[in-house]
Amino acid sequence: MIAPPAPSAQSRRILRQPGALVIEIEGVTKLYHMGEETVHALRGVALKVHRNEYLAIMGPSGSGKSTLMNMLGCLDTPTGGHYQFNGKNVSSMTDDELASIRNREIGFVFQTFNLLPRSTALHNVELPLIYAGMPPAVRRERARQALQDVGLGDRMLHKPNELSGGQRQRVAVARALVNHPSIILADEPTGNLDSRTGAEIMQLFDQLYEQGHTIIVVTHEEDIAHHARRTIRLHDGLIASDRMNDH
Repeated sequence: MIAPPAPSAQSRRILRQPGALVIEIEGVTKLYHMGEETVHALRGVALKVHRNEYLAIMGPSGSGKSTLMNMLGCLDTPTGGHYQFNGKNVSSMTDDELASIRNREIGFVFQTFNLLPRSTALHNVELPLIYAGMPPAVRRERARQALQDVGLGDRMLHKPNELSGGQRQRVAVARALVNHPSIILADEPTGNLDSRTGAEIMQLFDQLYEQGHTIIVVTHEEDIAHHARRTIRLHDGLIASDRMNDH
């Protein structure tokens, strides 16, 4: 199976009940010093995300959405304010602690797939489990299951250059799922795909949400954001709106 069937009109209206609080940021600021200039990328952002939410973050270039994504993904720390992830204070974590959160709690899906070109799909999906120190037999079975879950059970031993763009992104989604993370964080996940393949990937995200996953998608495309159940729009480093989507 390469592409899942299109979700029914009924399934597209599914709105899961939010669960426990996963992300809480309050008064978060981020400053960058570029020569003599100080750039205020975030200007006091407050945001809460619960389990079972499907959230889109939108905003024009320079709005702060990439900075916010890096903050949520523990790729960067705030200049000011507080960030708690599953009740832990991210703002004061060491680099090693941040790396542990990224590997165990956050599944990343990038626009450029970020796959190892000389490794099979199976090995690419195994990588987070290798870093986590999981025994080979266990991690291989987990990676196989993740690939089957995204419809690539027959492509496990293929390398990225033997896969289509959509299949490569499915491998990236499987890799994001394999550690059973608290959230899936997707940065422009359809940016390198044609419209039909992009639609297939978004159908996959719809299915993952309906299965209970917590998903945050960063995008500049309205049709991609519409798949989410909630959309946050940033402007000049602030949240300009935070609304539930009409489904």
